[in-house]
Amino acid sequence: MQTPSPTILIIDDSATNRRIYSRLSHKLNLDVNVRAFGHPKEALDWLAHNTADLIITDYNMPDMTGDMVVTQVRSRRNDPDVPIIVVTAYDDRKFRLTSLEAGATDFLLSPVDHVEFGTRVRNLLKLRAQQQMAVQRAGFLERRLAVSLTAQEQLIRESREALAQVIDTVPALISAADLSGTCVFVNALQAASVGAVPGELVGKPVDLLFGPERAATSRRLDRLVMETGQPAPTREEDITTGTGQSRVYLTSKVPLRDSQGVTVSVLTTSVDITERRDVEKRLQHVASHDLLTGLPNRGMLRDHIRRELARGGRGDQHFALHFIDLDRFKTINDVHGHHVGDKMLRRVAGALLDVAGKDNIVARIGGDEFAVLQPKITGSDDAVTMAEGIIKRLNQTDGKPDALTMGASIGVTLSPLDGNDPDVLLKNSDQAMYSAKSMGGNTWSFFAADMGPRASQIAQLEADLRLAIARQEFVLHYQPQINLSRRKIIGGEALLRWDRPGHGLLHPGSFLGLAEETGLIVSINEWVLNEACRQAAAWQASGITDLHVGINLSPIQFRRRNVHSLVVAAITATGVNPLLLDLELTENILMSDIENVRTQLHALRELGVTLSLDDFGTGYSSLSYIRDFPLDRLKIDKSFVHGLTSSSSDLAIVRTIIDLAHILRLSVMAEGVETNGQLKLLQAEGCDEVQGFLFSEAVPPETFAAQLACSGLSGLTSITGAMAR
Repeated sequence: MQTPSPTILIIDDSATNRRIYSRLSHKLNLDVNVRAFGHPKEALDWLAHNTADLIITDYNMPDMTGDMVVTQVRSRRNDPDVPIIVVTAYDDRKFRLTSLEAGATDFLLSPVDHVEFGTRVRNLLKLRAQQQMAVQRAGFLERRLAVSLTAQEQLIRESREALAQVIDTVPALISAADLSGTCVFVNALQAASVGAVPGELVGKPVDLLFGPERAATSRRLDRLVMETGQPAPTREEDITTGTGQSRVYLTSKVPLRDSQGVTVSVLTTSVDITERRDVEKRLQHVASHDLLTGLPNRGMLRDHIRRELARGGRGDQHFALHFIDLDRFKTINDVHGHHVGDKMLRRVAGALLDVAGKDNIVARIGGDEFAVLQPKITGSDDAVTMAEGIIKRLNQTDGKPDALTMGASIGVTLSPLDGNDPDVLLKNSDQAMYSAKSMGGNTWSFFAADMGPRASQIAQLEADLRLAIARQEFVLHYQPQINLSRRKIIGGEALLRWDRPGHGLLHPGSFLGLAEETGLIVSINEWVLNEACRQAAAWQASGITDLHVGINLSPIQFRRRNVHSLVVAAITATGVNPLLLDLELTENILMSDIENVRTQLHALRELGVTLSLDDFGTGYSSLSYIRDFPLDRLKIDKSFVHGLTSSSSDLAIVRTIIDLAHILRLSVMAEGVETNGQLKLLQAEGCDEVQGFLFSEAVPPETFAAQLACSGLSGLTSITGAMAR
């Protein structure tokens, strides 16, 4: 006869949980029927006319809790022994005990582990099938009992043997003892736990099963059950097995009565819940720790702060809280990718642990935000030492020339001076961190009561930046670029300005750092590209057809966008001649995702644009990179130009860059030219092009056009004077 498909009844007021449990049930590779109800009453009404082989019920439901559901099911006559799994949260131990007392069979922790769900459901369905087989077997035996007394006696023996076999298959340690503490029954699993077989233990003291200490506890509880006639409360036991393993068992004791209803022995059942306990511990760890770094999270940090506040309230103990925000981490994440960002965060976590030592608490409280709780300080000097130690450690490169360094802005609060509440201390240290960041970053700042307005100013700046993008409050100014041999303006570098209402015209240094931190830099850079192309097209339409417009590209654009597509779209939208565009790159663009960048640069060159390497000499690019990338120009960083007339080293560097560029058939432009002395040295060394305040600052498009209208260099007074001497 074919075995009917088992039926699983799911009771949960969450539709999401019902779908998950149903899907997991169907994935058991068993032909199961699943019935799911959102309300316990609907499920109980269905059970009045149907049967289930397994019930899975949530504990915390409106109108009826899980233990009430279990009680209702156990009180029904048609099938009171159906296995029941109750789903509880990891910290609901009292709910599990209540459900056990009501008759629950097993538990699952929410959110459920899919593998654990499948294992437990499959085992309980197997147990159910065995129970039903036992019931069928018992029914069969009952029918045979009517044949004759002899047959009846035979069937009794067979039924006892069958019952013993069934109990031996149950995944639990089962035994029974009488009032004297003598074993009257032991299943195979219980006997095997002490290296014996059941027949060797029946009639022997329970000490052989449990050992002296556990046996004494078991005898005491057995006497209580026999005296009261009631089951003993279920309890958890930590047991060391004969092989030295530490296991956790859930043990229950119930009375066994004779035909007269007198309690003659006590049945002890112990279920191994070690895996469940391990799952609970893992869930507790996940709930209180950061998955990437393994450090305590914000919630656990707040608990540690509470404990330190409690200790401080009982004596004269103080502590410091360091709020650490990594400088420009978002840029590194965008340029080098999240895998590099994650690696950086783990490296920072390790560095903080090294600096903090075992007596201090290190936590990760946000994306690139960390904290160090420094207890038992003797004064503010201890906090200063810690903050400076953190910054020094994060600035180290571990001796690798291409390693990414990571600065940090640290806000420091002292308790009880700056607060007696975890949230207040975190808020104040956050404000102190913003103060450190406003000083340029890579430094620390103590909290002061007047920092609230500064934090509000930063928040307002971010809000205004977002509005500026929507309202198009940005403008471009253009700084002339001069060809020295032709004595003529041959291009203009587009430089960003923000016409912020109520504040006037702002240079990028006052807002680009925040734009990079918030990710707004992507939209701003895209606007710069399109606006510069539009202006170049306008000059082209007015008859100016030989003027290059320099446009700065950022690493973030290469990481998060297809730069070739952006440039093509801007050219198409504005109609500008690609030959008029000079795209300026930084060295860290070339160093990240090299193959992708090389491919995009070759595609850009095919459009006809010019490619310049900006700030040359300040990064880590090797000569092979410069040789292999399709570049047209090297731009000497202004830091070398400033020292030309006073530093022989700077002069040697500039001379080397010019010679290198000419060997590679590249032109050279010097930035930041401010004096006639610098200009003469650059001319003498063979520099091709220059730009700087000696000639003109960056000016609005109409002023730049007026400069162009002048013949040669005569429109720029400073140039005329410089070149004439």
